[in-house]
Amino acid sequence: MTLEGKMLIGQQAIQGRREPIHAVNPATGERLEPAYPGGTREEVDRACELASVAFDHYRETTLEARARLLETIADEIEALGECLIERAVAESGLPQARIQGERGRTCNQLRLFARTVRAGEWLDVRIDPALPERQPLPRADLRQRHVALGPVVVFGASNFPLAFSVAGGDTASALAAGCPVIVKAHSAHPGTSELVGRAIQAAVRRCGLPEGVFSLIFGSGREVGQALVTDARIKAAGFTGSRSGGLALWKAAQSRPEPIPFYAEMSSINPVFPLPAALKSRGAAMGEAFVGSLNMGAGQFCTNPGLVIAIKGPELETFIDAASRAVEDSGSQTMLTPGIFEAYESGVKGLADSDKAREIARGHARDAPNQCRTGLFVTSAADFMTDEALQAEVFGATSLVVECRDSTELRRVAEQLEGQLTATLQMDDADLDTARDLLPLLERKAGRILVNGWPTGVEVCDAMVHGGPFPATSDARTTSVGTAAISRFLRPVCYQDLPDALLPEALKDTNPLSLKRLVDGWRES
Repeated sequence: MTLEGKMLIGQQAIQGRREPIHAVNPATGERLEPAYPGGTREEVDRACELASVAFDHYRETTLEARARLLETIADEIEALGECLIERAVAESGLPQARIQGERGRTCNQLRLFARTVRAGEWLDVRIDPALPERQPLPRADLRQRHVALGPVVVFGASNFPLAFSVAGGDTASALAAGCPVIVKAHSAHPGTSELVGRAIQAAVRRCGLPEGVFSLIFGSGREVGQALVTDARIKAAGFTGSRSGGLALWKAAQSRPEPIPFYAEMSSINPVFPLPAALKSRGAAMGEAFVGSLNMGAGQFCTNPGLVIAIKGPELETFIDAASRAVEDSGSQTMLTPGIFEAYESGVKGLADSDKAREIARGHARDAPNQCRTGLFVTSAADFMTDEALQAEVFGATSLVVECRDSTELRRVAEQLEGQLTATLQMDDADLDTARDLLPLLERKAGRILVNGWPTGVEVCDAMVHGGPFPATSDARTTSVGTAAISRFLRPVCYQDLPDALLPEALKDTNPLSLKRLVDGWRES
């Protein structure tokens, strides 16, 4: 497929008129063609109008029709073949195998939501039949289902050019809920975005749906993003990126005459707690495995283990020594963009220049652009708790070990942490009491708690939670990964005393969709 450098507004391809975006191959510094001129408020208005017009039709499509759209999108993405893989590798610097795996995850995610749509449990149907003879007052016939919020804006992420981008989890869950989607493509991978956008455009056309179900817009500054979030026809937004960018858009979403849900995933350092018995029995092996997780994808995962909190002593020294050797043996890796590399270097320099942290090990350097050298630093609990700079996320393969005097100080450090996507306990059976004491605290701090694993690697399934208290996300009640993500783009509606002819299919007495419904307090089989 030939890239055209155009936005996709409904079924049209539109040439932008603002400052153009050029992708850069971060491994070579080469500027990639074509250019992608940014959109204006005129394109934003057109996309929002098409989405608004499509909404009432699309939200009431049959469950089968909506599931078929999601599956058709997956088919169209796979049909792109190697041109998608090659462009994504060139724009991200990620290895081919990683992009192939990410394509698989993206398509599997779409098909998982298709299964969820067909099952219909997300409608959460509740029926309380009329009780005209009830005393002292009769009860009306009351029926509830969930409906789509409205058109949704999705902001593509830098670190997952496929799975958290144009056809990623936010898009899949919003389309599953019945919401038209307008994607603001990430500037780091515009060509990849165009390819996937054309796959979605083709799927919408094949399924005979209104063209406004999907649009894709480019923009190099904040104009397009701000215009999308503040347009009155947009009813929710999903974002994955920096805290500064997320907060700016969140404020815009909340400052509207009609504030809207803004689901932002922003910042997390994902603490790991190696507990005493585990350190004593397998500290060296744990240190090596930790660096393996730290190095994954050059540390450019929102679940990267950027913090280790443990009790000081010879057992922790064994862990640190093994981790240090693993770090020193680590080869450098290409980071996603020059901007991400510069931010990483600045974060590492902040730790290296701090009089409250000491550098323990660095990975190999390589004479190539945008190379991430793994880093390991150590600080005391007292210094960590008094220096906010030590608590900041360093997005990349660098981690900080916090040495605590005892379990009381370890708990104090944990209490001071901001909200996180994950928290990990490395423990043996002898650590059970310590873990039990920490667990309620970690439940307050994180959206996912792991035991004897590593936080990198997020399974896409029904039970996954990829979210957490602020600033990990802007709304701790939701997840951006897993089938529960569909709930972000839904709201309940109650129907009182409607005749059967007016009731939605899901609420009719005959239950034509064969849903499992809560009827008069009992779950139908």
